[in-house]
Amino acid sequence: MRIVSLLPSATEILFAIGAGAELVGVTHECDFPQQARSLPVLTSSALPEESDAAAIDRHVRENVHAGSSLYHLDNALLERLQPDLIVTQELCAVCAVSYEIVTRAAKRLRGDPRIVSLEPSSLEDVFANIRFLGELTAHEDGARALEARLRERVATLREDVARALADAGGVRPRLLLLEWSDPPMSGGHWTPGLIELAGAKPVLGNPGGNSQRLDWETIAREDPDVVVLAPCGFDLEKTRSAAHALESVPQWRALRAYRTREIYLVDGNAYVNRPGPRLVDTAEILATILWEDAISQPILDPHAWEPLHAD
Repeated sequence: MRIVSLLPSATEILFAIGAGAELVGVTHECDFPQQARSLPVLTSSALPEESDAAAIDRHVRENVHAGSSLYHLDNALLERLQPDLIVTQELCAVCAVSYEIVTRAAKRLRGDPRIVSLEPSSLEDVFANIRFLGELTAHEDGARALEARLRERVATLREDVARALADAGGVRPRLLLLEWSDPPMSGGHWTPGLIELAGAKPVLGNPGGNSQRLDWETIAREDPDVVVLAPCGFDLEKTRSAAHALESVPQWRALRAYRTREIYLVDGNAYVNRPGPRLVDTAEILATILWEDAISQPILDPHAWEPLHAD
């Protein structure tokens, strides 16, 4: 089978279940595992390079309003690759090349590739996608093994969090996760569930639905105990820049979490906003932020997260 993955999360799943050798093309954002970086790249971004969060938001809204795509698809390369299977998505026009563009391009191919769209809204949906891709690619054993490993880690995390909560008198901290900083946007889809798995109460989240645009007055009224900043598509370095830009926002500096040094920066591109196997890593990151040494499986990646106010 010749597979084209137009989703970084799907690329991660395919490699993790043992189907990586059958991948013939990926997106410009498919950067994990390392082997994915050597594959032909079918997409590019229409967003301006090196823009801050506010400029990117303006550009996205202008293009979406005008009906323009935020991504370019190399139709000629897609035709040369002649895939049997194309994995894409309809969940978010901002996150990846649109399903409409993919189906239109596929109609011009000489063969008749199967197009599948992944639409996860929870961690359980990600597990279902792992099984589904295993079946499609005849890698059922690899899919079952991957799901079993991930579920084992989730079970261990639940036990760690239960002990930590018991030591804390059962009080769950109130956590706001921002998927964008300017304007502020709360985490949707799978994110509130990951926050709960980590032992906190999600603030202003939208479980199973799209990220919601917020205003600073609403955030100030909620005044969460902990804030995690993980802008979609930003690595840790870009997230630092986004956090620095928020220093000019009075409501940000007035938050209880800011005053008590309970604001944390997370690589949203690799973890929070990529619905693949590393969503379990995300839950472990959040739990480590909340409960520190009580978590038996801490994330060791030094580029995964850091406190805003490092000692």
